[in-house]
Amino acid sequence: MVAPRLTTKALRLPTSKLLRPALTTATPRAAPTLTQKRHLTGPYGYHQSKALTFSSFGEPIDVLSLHTHSISPTLPSGSVLVRTLAAPVNPADVNTIQGTYGSKPPFTTLLGTAQPSAVPGNEACFEVLSVGQGVKGLEKGDWVIPAKTGFGTFRTHALVEEAEGKLMRVEREGLTPVQVATVSVNPCSAYRMLKDYVDLVGLSMRWYREGKDVSGGAWFLQNGANSGVGRAAVQFGRLWGLRSINVVRERETPEETEKLKEELTGLGANVVLTEQEFLDRSFRDRLGELTKGGKEPLLLGMNCVGGKSASAVVKALSPKGCMVTYGGMSRQSFPFPTGPQIFKRLRFEGFWLSEWGKENPEGKKKMIEDILNLMREGKFKESPVQEVEWNWETEEKTLKEAVQGTLGGFRSGKGVFVFGET
Repeated sequence: MVAPRLTTKALRLPTSKLLRPALTTATPRAAPTLTQKRHLTGPYGYHQSKALTFSSFGEPIDVLSLHTHSISPTLPSGSVLVRTLAAPVNPADVNTIQGTYGSKPPFTTLLGTAQPSAVPGNEACFEVLSVGQGVKGLEKGDWVIPAKTGFGTFRTHALVEEAEGKLMRVEREGLTPVQVATVSVNPCSAYRMLKDYVDLVGLSMRWYREGKDVSGGAWFLQNGANSGVGRAAVQFGRLWGLRSINVVRERETPEETEKLKEELTGLGANVVLTEQEFLDRSFRDRLGELTKGGKEPLLLGMNCVGGKSASAVVKALSPKGCMVTYGGMSRQSFPFPTGPQIFKRLRFEGFWLSEWGKENPEGKKKMIEDILNLMREGKFKESPVQEVEWNWETEEKTLKEAVQGTLGGFRSGKGVFVFGET
């Protein structure tokens, strides 16, 4: 847990003219250096912080509140004080607030809230403001990310106890705060699913070693291909010599749908289909052409939709294939079909990055370093974002609406809090 050290009463600063943050779609920008920021402090050097908190489960717009508290300038041994630079809002964060996620956060009064509360948010890029005695691996000015999920990132500052076990230092050169803040969930999920369930790279290499008449690397199929995970999978597939079949929802107009297809093709997608095209009977013939009648089998399907789309993934898989489910965006149930399990000998797996990270902390660190290096080299592009500016004077309503909107309709990008004058 991230446990700020509190005074018995939160200290407030005089308010000034309100600045309403704008919701924008923009290229992520690098954060100013520490000397360019005004850090709000109260009497005796106590640091002022704000956090979105919730004390009961429900819709974000109904249960979130913006809480102000103070952090002592005297840091406990082994602790660091960090300032948040950027924090994305993921669907899992909203599900956590709703109480429907696979794990529940602990509710405490450590922030001085009237009721036991929790801070949502799993991803962020932080800047270290100061370090306590006993901290050897971190120093002022370092960029860090949470080493584990459940950190509680929707806040301006945090006092992190046992910091070297809870934070992962990131080499900031050549990266923006938004790139760093968004690396540890979606890209990592795609990375692991492409590597851990079917050895697609090994299969591709074996084809070429054996001199088989193939037209490319091994195939994989995914629905929800426009998601952060989907876009990452497309790019990893391109980098690793794989071929991808990608399913997306139709947009409001044919022109918008075609633009999306072109965008994913530009990232490295080999085939992009709408859900309607994927569910149509004609797709079976097209799949036969792509896989040369099964000679280039489709052995991995990645499912984040469920319902009819998931059933179509099962039908598309070649014998001995594997479907990995990591989400259920349609909220439609998916029965495990008996026939394909027996006669096609299919495997059905579930993937939860949080648990994988707990079991493989060193592997997670190396994976993140690998992905960030690809970003520095310009070989991997982060997903589009909608920046929501969070300053000290930002209104609670603006922040709550940004979280609530995460699961709504077609969006031009992932919502990301970008912190300014805090």
